[in-house]
Formats: sequence, C-alpha cells, structure tokens
Amino acid sequence: MMAEIIKGRGAYEGVMEGEALVLPESVQGWAGLDEKTGKIIEEANSKCGAYVGGKIIILPGAKGSNGWASHWNSAAEAGHKPLAWVIERLDSRCAAYIVELGIPTVVETETEACKVIRDGDLVRVDGDKGLVTILKRAGE
Repeated sequence: MMAEIIKGRGAYEGVMEGEALVLPESVQGWAGLDEKTGKIIEEANSKCGAYVGGKIIILPGAKGSNGWASHWNSAAEAGHKPLAWVIERLDSRCAAYIVELGIPTVVETETEACKVIRDGDLVRVDGDKGLVTILKRAGE
C-alpha cells in the first residue's frame, strides 16, 4: 500500500504513530466518556464501549458543553491519554484540550478524515507539518 496523506493545520507540535480510533459522531464529555476507565459510555454512540487511551483519535470536533475538554483531561490523568488527535473542525473546546494535554494534533483537514481513516489503521500524526499519514490499513 502506498501511504495516503491528509493535509491539515498543525495545532500542537510533535509526531506520533499509532492505531486509529475514528469517532464520526464525536463523543460527549459529560455522560459520554468514563473518565475512570477511558471507555466511551454514550449509549447512542456507534463506538460505545471503545477505549480511547493509547489511540490516535480521529473526530469531526467537540460535542456538548464547554466542559468537554475537562472530561477528556480527567480521563488522561487517570491513565487513559490518547496518543494524538486529528480534528476536522477546531473550536474553543478542542483548543483548550489540545493545549492542556499537549499531544500532537492536526486540525482543519482538507479531507474529511473520519471518512478516509478507518478504525485500526496505522497512522502518523505530524503536528509540526500538519500532516496525517495512513501508513497501513487495518487488516493488511
């Protein structure tokens, strides 16, 4: 497979590679993410039960109130920190979390990352250059 590249804007420096977890509906902070287990508990979410720690999180943007960032931060402090973020639409809720957590992040992707990247794909997030590279497709 030839590597696929998605261009965006680097929002936090650093480079990280890992397994993608795609959250096309995003996830609520309050009542959506169990801060103690790092699992999605939002029952209506297609990824309910998925674990967010140690993954490259791909999502369209924040969902819910301004407290969204604090719930993700609490999960990270409990040992369930994602490796990196790819966020299609940046807003203040996402920005607060990006700065507080300090992990490589690419935002405002030219392509809808949630439609191109699949769960389990091996991806590289380059927050310095604003690039997301799909290195290997899940199952290949």
